[in-house]
Amino acid sequence: MTTHAGGNGASNQDAPPADAEEKPDSPLDLAPPTRKFILKNTVREFLDDECTDLAAGLTYYAVLSLFPAILALVSVLGLVGQSKQTTSMLMDILRGLGADQAVSTIQPVVEQLTRSQSAGLTLIIGLAVAFWSASGYINAFSRAMNRVYEVEEGRPIWKLRPVMLGITALVLVLVAITAIGLVISGPLAKTIGGVIGLSDVAVTVWGIAKWPVMLFIVIFIVAVLYHLTPNVKQPKFRWLSIGAVVAILTWVVVSVAFGFYVANFSNYNKTYGSLGGVIVFLLWIWLTNLALLFGAELDAEMERGRQLQAGIPAEESIQLPPRDTTKIDKDAKKEEKALVEARELREEAARSDET
Repeated sequence: MTTHAGGNGASNQDAPPADAEEKPDSPLDLAPPTRKFILKNTVREFLDDECTDLAAGLTYYAVLSLFPAILALVSVLGLVGQSKQTTSMLMDILRGLGADQAVSTIQPVVEQLTRSQSAGLTLIIGLAVAFWSASGYINAFSRAMNRVYEVEEGRPIWKLRPVMLGITALVLVLVAITAIGLVISGPLAKTIGGVIGLSDVAVTVWGIAKWPVMLFIVIFIVAVLYHLTPNVKQPKFRWLSIGAVVAILTWVVVSVAFGFYVANFSNYNKTYGSLGGVIVFLLWIWLTNLALLFGAELDAEMERGRQLQAGIPAEESIQLPPRDTTKIDKDAKKEEKALVEARELREEAARSDET
């Protein structure tokens, strides 16, 4: 059922519209056998697509993109005077998720970035470079999503790169909003509330309501990644993707469990010495990417299940039309040309042997 990257992109050009009316619109409309198939096939495709290896690749790009992304985020928040408070809050959140050793690894670097903020043209140039570097992870995630949806990348670089940069910008802005929302709490929230004339009740309500709001933003970020990065025209955008919800919940549970294991049973520090924190941090990012890929597989199999229940032949591949086939067509011509050259080389060698 799985066709790895490069084997199936062109065939989906004749796929039915992404919003075909015959497909069930709501997960509640899925029949019990369809739901069972979706759950089984999600696990099967997760293994067949070698998502553990994909997560390892994403971890590499995440590490390369992490500090440029932090620099960009801290730079933006520094413009409103929230960089130090945000850094402290983010580190506290990571500790709460059980990533104490990861915090010990990245906190000194983040604090150094916070202290070394530049201004003017230097800030703009540094922010642009950091922003470009941070988009590397989004590009890698796009390639992984193409594997999940069994489609080739058909968008040429001049179309693909701006889209990936736009997604990176959106993600960074949403993360910045989330970070600022987390910072505005406790005494700071009361101070701001007093300045703008909010009552103590309103400040208390904000202290409670901000958590589901922040969770919604995080789920929305994942839903955006799932919807926009693959080279397939998906059905209408869903603000709360089931795969995104499952990915976030899985990530929280796995992070807490991993933190508990590291704190109580592991001996990374004894085994790796000063590198123990780095190893733990890399494992945590890998687990995070595993959760994201599992959620992506669930969304993809939900779409396959909807198609199968509607009578659309999606047994071998998910029938969604590609966003663009320009690169696919160009690569096909290059491959055909290479085959012709190889054939001519073989035939020329055969004629030489005959003479």
